[in-house]
Amino acid sequence: MSTASTRPPESRYGRSSDERADRTLKVVGAVLGAVLLAVIGYFGYHYVAQNKISAEVIEFDAGKDAVKVHLEVRKDSGASGYCTVRSQAENGAEVGRADFRFDGDATRIDKVVTLRTTSQGTTAELLGCHAD
Repeated sequence: MSTASTRPPESRYGRSSDERADRTLKVVGAVLGAVLLAVIGYFGYHYVAQNKISAEVIEFDAGKDAVKVHLEVRKDSGASGYCTVRSQAENGAEVGRADFRFDGDATRIDKVVTLRTTSQGTTAELLGCHAD
């Protein structure tokens, strides 16, 4: 003796509500994933291709009322811009901040800049560089 099936016949009553919800979630997930990839691509391109000036702190020497910072700046030929450097005290308070301008045709610049501070600075941090 065989047991009767309790499932309704295929395609007789249409899709169940769970199948419709699953398909909707898949479509929404695919669209959101594509948008996320587009946003990441845009910001990645902007950061790599549009950044015409960048720098790094090679070393620094903290004094009583100033910090000497050795910066290595890389930029496009003819581009001009500025880099912002700050110094903090031992307790974390900001004791100095300044913008240093870089222009000219050189693509690599090694320069020691002096950041004046209101008290003893213990760090020299490059906050970023911006092209004009």
